[in-house]
Amino acid sequence: MFHMRDKELSKLITRNLKNMNLDIQVMHVCGTHQDTIVKFGLDSIFNECGVKIIQGPGCPVCVTTPEEIETGIKLAENGVTIATFGDMVRVPGAKKSLQAVKAGGGDIRVVYGINEAVELAEKFDREGNGKEVVFMAVGFETTAPATAAVLLRELPENFSVVSCHRYIPPALVRILGMGEIALDGIIDPGHVSVIIGAKAYEEISRQYGIPQVIAGFEPIDVMMAVWMIA
Repeated sequence: MFHMRDKELSKLITRNLKNMNLDIQVMHVCGTHQDTIVKFGLDSIFNECGVKIIQGPGCPVCVTTPEEIETGIKLAENGVTIATFGDMVRVPGAKKSLQAVKAGGGDIRVVYGINEAVELAEKFDREGNGKEVVFMAVGFETTAPATAAVLLRELPENFSVVSCHRYIPPALVRILGMGEIALDGIIDPGHVSVIIGAKAYEEISRQYGIPQVIAGFEPIDVMMAVWMIA
């Protein structure tokens, strides 16, 4: 078993990639892969090897639609407390963001998760003001189960969820179906794949003829994924 930050192994992979005289484009799906690539300088290494890395769907907040943001805005403007993650507050809707609504007096609460939103609703319920709390839930397959698990509990009547969750495979199909990007391979996220399994990606490879590799988030994981695709 090799170490996830094995310097000698990374040099070996780099040499092998350079010897292949590549000119390929590979898309990663998860923003955490991008963090690893930038943090460890893999983008420059891959460029030297003839591998161009393209960012895919990445952060679920970034693929939240203006219509979903508008739903939260309308609820807040009608007196509902909106609880969501900090990144969501700044995402623009059709004309403004939740942050702008908050500046105008709307009750927008930044929380770290759905449990904190439930606690807020329970607090309002105890105080007897009957104010409704709506949690705007975002995330891919890794965070959707946490939302679902909470919804199975007995919850206060003044609590509800607007689901903005996303499923990775349809997002990939949508990107590939546009036909605007020529890809030689896709790096799929390890944590999502633990939940949905490898079979969820098989039809994509069959339909579009593009190889995929499921990878973790250490630098060697990403380098091995590119080498396997090449």
